[in-house]
Amino acid sequence: MNAQTRGDAEETRVLVVEDDRGIAESLVRGLRQAGYGVEGVRTGRAALAAPTPDVVLLDLGLPDIDGVEVCRRLRARSDAAIIAVTARGEEADRVVALDEGADDYLVKPFGLAELLARIRAVLRRRRPTEPEILRHGPLALDLRTRQVSVDGCAVALTPKELGILECLAADPGRVVTRQQILERAWDAHWYGPTKVLDVHVAALRRKLGMPGLIETVYGQGFRLGTVQESQEQP
Repeated sequence: MNAQTRGDAEETRVLVVEDDRGIAESLVRGLRQAGYGVEGVRTGRAALAAPTPDVVLLDLGLPDIDGVEVCRRLRARSDAAIIAVTARGEEADRVVALDEGADDYLVKPFGLAELLARIRAVLRRRRPTEPEILRHGPLALDLRTRQVSVDGCAVALTPKELGILECLAADPGRVVTRQQILERAWDAHWYGPTKVLDVHVAALRRKLGMPGLIETVYGQGFRLGTVQESQEQP
């Protein structure tokens, strides 16, 4: 990610309203790894008392105030994007939450990649002119259309390859650990072997056709190298 795009992500504040400690910690960790500023609270009262964020991830099953009521009060006083995050999957529950001001509805369980996509979508609707293209030299990744190009030529990637590239392009030069990539491109609770990542990285390198662009940092993970280095290498 260039400085402009990285700054935009860091300036986006997300409030996680979730009373389950394990789920809350997982959400906060994943969102921070994605570059968002995150605050977590466990009750409706705490959510209403918190500073107004850009995005609210709101569990509807809170211990003190019904989540729909919290949604109604938040919407009455702010234009924050609200995503209802809950185990309630019936149509009637979705309709009520949306009618009371929620911008989107996400049913548990869900993966981190889907959550990040939902956040990008609600922010895009509220910030329609915000650029969502990660650039690194001749490489461009459009986060909205999920399209990748090198020197203006389209490159077809699988969803996993796209996920890996997005992790690395979010902050070129920064080392992203194998576990961080697996948690974002696969699942937030990935506990399997990490060797599967090497197969996809090898395919990604081949498709991009930029030798040396994706660097292996042994014992740590991967990063995007400078374009000059990648072009000079044979």
